[in-house]
Amino acid sequence: MSEKYDNILAVNRWRLVLGSRSEKSLDFGGSVGEIGQYKDMEQLLDYLYSNAQGDDVRRSEGRHGGTEDSRLTAAKWITRVRELFPKSAAEVMQRHALEEFGMTELLTDKKILESMKPDMQLLKTVLQLKHLMRGEVLETARRVAKQVADELRQKLESSTRRAITGKLDRSQRSPVRSSRNIDMKKTIRHNLKNYDTEHEQLVLQDIYFGSRIKKYNKKTVIIAIDESGSMLGSVIYSAVMAQIIAGMSFADVRLVIFDTNVVDLSSETDDPAQVIMSIQLGGGTDIGKALSYCETLITVPHETCVICVTDLYEGGIRSRLLNTARGIIGSSAKLSFLTALDEESEPVFDRKLGQELADIGAFVGALTPDRLGEYIGSLFA
Repeated sequence: MSEKYDNILAVNRWRLVLGSRSEKSLDFGGSVGEIGQYKDMEQLLDYLYSNAQGDDVRRSEGRHGGTEDSRLTAAKWITRVRELFPKSAAEVMQRHALEEFGMTELLTDKKILESMKPDMQLLKTVLQLKHLMRGEVLETARRVAKQVADELRQKLESSTRRAITGKLDRSQRSPVRSSRNIDMKKTIRHNLKNYDTEHEQLVLQDIYFGSRIKKYNKKTVIIAIDESGSMLGSVIYSAVMAQIIAGMSFADVRLVIFDTNVVDLSSETDDPAQVIMSIQLGGGTDIGKALSYCETLITVPHETCVICVTDLYEGGIRSRLLNTARGIIGSSAKLSFLTALDEESEPVFDRKLGQELADIGAFVGALTPDRLGEYIGSLFA
């Protein structure tokens, strides 16, 4: 059985080398899913080498530089290559694409970048290549990040706010002028200038009301984001959601990103584009270290939720992660591990570690961004 599989694997690899023009004499083998994946890989290889300016082992005619359409496709190409090929192979292909086969315009010509549609796919590409960008191109990339982040915020903000309407928001005046809804502190503070010294009484010219009746204490939401490449979409959405939640008076939001190091970006929650452009893809992952840092940010445990956005592929000490998780849960804080936070919400994660964390009381699962507000609201209900 093993020998048969090895033979199929060898044939599939040769087919990738020779290209789609060899399909009449050499078919991909394996399961339906495997054949589909190999065909996707072949399409990516064909796209790259058909853009070559010189000869290659797969094609010898029909070479030309990229057209506008192919430039638009390049964004998806780079992301898909990283998904389907081993890291070492993806890096070689990316280097070929950038250095030899006419795709360097993404890095060197800001007009090309400006001409591309600023969407999630382009932003992912920018983040994967930004370490190679310089000067005006990098500034254009930052504008792409800001535009995409702003559009996501506009799309998600109203639904997120609606999902947390059970929490009192005293930053808004209420149209319901009920005595039980008076915001006494705000009313007194704003009317101190009207104090009547002769009669020693406060004259209330303006009375302020809370927007809800239910009273609350300010909550703390700690969001820790794994910046590994597989979490790219989740990183983008997490940064945007942190901005939305931080803009609501019910919550104090702390935001950190991590790989083997932890960076506190809480001061940047109002600028998700800056958070997004701060990520460094690649490297190891130490979730336990990040969670230990988050634990130091907890001051009122029962009013705190810690949300760790990660695929749970721990590169650090697993026992440290589990022990820290137990400590946070034992303190009465809420702890969640979101294995994906994006529109597709189809996570690939370490299910064994996920089950261990779920067994000790953590929430482990994937959410679409519009569900995050609803979920956070339920934690403090």
